[in-house]
Amino acid sequence: MSNKKRVVIGMSGGVDSSVSAWMLKQQGYEVIGLFMKNWEDDDDSEYCSTRQDWIDAVSVADVIGVDIEAVNFAAEYKDRVFAEFLREYQAGRTPNPDVLCNAEIKFKAFLDHAMKLGADLIATGHYARVRQAASGRFELLKAVDASKDQSYFLHRLNQSQLSRTLFPLGEIEKTEVRKIAEQIQLPNAKKKDSTGICFIGERPFREFLNRYLSYQPGPMKTPGGDVVGEHVGLSFYTLGQRKGIGLGGMKTHKNAGGDSDPWYVARKDVENNTLYIVQGHDHPWLLSSTLQAGQLSWVAGEAPDSGRLSAKTRYRQADMACAFDSLLLPEAENFTLKFTDPQWAVTPGQSAVLYDGDVCLGGGIIESSGNAA
Repeated sequence: MSNKKRVVIGMSGGVDSSVSAWMLKQQGYEVIGLFMKNWEDDDDSEYCSTRQDWIDAVSVADVIGVDIEAVNFAAEYKDRVFAEFLREYQAGRTPNPDVLCNAEIKFKAFLDHAMKLGADLIATGHYARVRQAASGRFELLKAVDASKDQSYFLHRLNQSQLSRTLFPLGEIEKTEVRKIAEQIQLPNAKKKDSTGICFIGERPFREFLNRYLSYQPGPMKTPGGDVVGEHVGLSFYTLGQRKGIGLGGMKTHKNAGGDSDPWYVARKDVENNTLYIVQGHDHPWLLSSTLQAGQLSWVAGEAPDSGRLSAKTRYRQADMACAFDSLLLPEAENFTLKFTDPQWAVTPGQSAVLYDGDVCLGGGIIESSGNAA
């Protein structure tokens, strides 16, 4: 009987999870790969590469000498992630499916399945770190490679999940991951990183949503109330969007330099099915000094104390200084953030994630924001 700890790792066929599996084996773990199939609606289309990803994952497992099996979570994904994703879009918000996918699939359905396989721990190719504090509590930390850090997407993980999770890539740079993949001659060493909707892939987004949502065209207005066009359905726009608004050759105001300022989506009036657009990146309607968030999730199991922290209101955003107000109630269902500097295009449906230095504290789903002007 082996005394090695058994780690079940999610292997997607990508280079990050492949190198993670190799690293775990080098560290002396008994490693089992698990390939998740979570989308079946149009699996044979050019946008869904599940078949090729499975071939890549199997090829990697063969090279590094680990067993791998496929598991189908398509039903769970549709119920727990995709249905919520569509509900949010239908309501005029812009959800982040990666956040939900991590909480409901990768660290719930996957974790449960791994435990049935006798796993002591699970692992993924995410760029993040887990640390056990002196108190015994587990902390979620940013990755060493700040440009690849994915703690934002993992902020809904709890103590039970973190206590059983390894992130092998948390301490190394992405460039090093690519180097390792080439050195150990992984067949996917040069494979591009995946993009697009979690498990669904990169595809023409409007065309994709079209198949699932009911939508109603309506007026597109300026802050002054002038109708300047027609939108194709509020679900297809996000705050701060510049391209694809569909204004055509509409006349624009010139800025001080004599150039025309571009138009941006600034507000959605769902009740009146009206889309508001503004001209100029720094228009007051695009700037918010406060936000309110609900559907809270705290890594420690409880909200941090009110005070000065930093936050991200979207992935790849720099941490922004803010004052956190938990309403001083343990049972509070929402929180308020007040930013030192106004934030651009704060978007309902996205996550507001709080940090204390490198430590990710958790966060919530943005419900509304207050304009700086």
